[in-house]
Amino acid sequence: MMIRYASYFIAALLPLLLFRWFAPASIGEIDFWLLWLLAMVLVSLPVIYAEIALAYRSVEAPLAGMQKLTREADASPIWRSFGWLAALVSIIIAALVVSGASSGILGALTELNSAPDVPSFAVAAGLMVIALLLSLVGVAPLAIGLGLMVVGLVLGVANGLPSIDFAMTDISLNEWARAVALALVSVGAGTGLYWFGQNLITKQTATAVDTDNYNAQTPARSRVTAEYRATKLVLPIWILQLIVGVVALLISGVSLPPIGQLLYWVGVLFVASYLLHYSTQQLAHKFGLLVSLGLTLVLALVLVISIPTTWLVGILVIISSVAVLLLSIFAGWQMKISHLRKSLNFGNEALYNLWRIAIRLVVPVALLLALIGWVMQWIS
Repeated sequence: MMIRYASYFIAALLPLLLFRWFAPASIGEIDFWLLWLLAMVLVSLPVIYAEIALAYRSVEAPLAGMQKLTREADASPIWRSFGWLAALVSIIIAALVVSGASSGILGALTELNSAPDVPSFAVAAGLMVIALLLSLVGVAPLAIGLGLMVVGLVLGVANGLPSIDFAMTDISLNEWARAVALALVSVGAGTGLYWFGQNLITKQTATAVDTDNYNAQTPARSRVTAEYRATKLVLPIWILQLIVGVVALLISGVSLPPIGQLLYWVGVLFVASYLLHYSTQQLAHKFGLLVSLGLTLVLALVLVISIPTTWLVGILVIISSVAVLLLSIFAGWQMKISHLRKSLNFGNEALYNLWRIAIRLVVPVALLLALIGWVMQWIS
């Protein structure tokens, strides 16, 4: 049951996790939120469709699936780097939120006069080790993490919502860059998480059927194929992201009491464990579980100990944008049209054509403009 709803948990959790690093300093900038909504429609939605379609076509997790799809499309192995980048992005997100959790937990304990005399980086390293151990549980920590985060936020909301003064400001390329980053990273588009979630469901369904009885499987497979539509999977995820995004906007300035902070950040730790679970499962395809656990731990510790959170945000923006760019070009220009049409199974040809234009042209152009905006912001 938990596996079936993993993608929905991720869709609800990522905006709550990452809005704080990508939302504008003035939360009331109406033009920024309009740009975010535009980016959600023009960039995030087509990319999530692409992930679900490739998951359905490959019947594998992202790293193994990209190997299968590139052979099928007779495409260059360079496109397989999406699987590696997706695993790396999940580790970076885990490092970013665990770093935030260490600061948040220490701050809450300080308010309670119970803060240990331990450096922040040591706390972050300890929390990362705990998160990796929790990752061995698999999907289950997602529900626990969401519950703890919601309880913590409710305790903050009980103290009253902050007043937000909405106003229009000047639109700039920097603002578009932040809107695209928020639309991509905060909803997990291009991370492969929805692809992975769909693969978990497929594996669960496969193990529920007697694999030795081919004749028994064939009618079931035909029925699933006939009933499958990518829109049934994508739209609920995307709509949930929009709703949670609006909620995250409204409560972004809420001040949490110490107990609320502790509950929230412990919940974040549980969610980070699933991100590490995802990355280890991807790396295990090449290195085996034990080696992939070691690689994930070493990389996560290096990121959380030695790199400031502001740098982690920049690294996350660049790598996630490159991953999404690879995915969009591969899905739009390398995959066979007939394969994607079957994998998406739209109700009519016009919707498919709109999606194809978006994934081939709109998404790459929007990403390149966003990257230019980030570079301009960093230079200035």
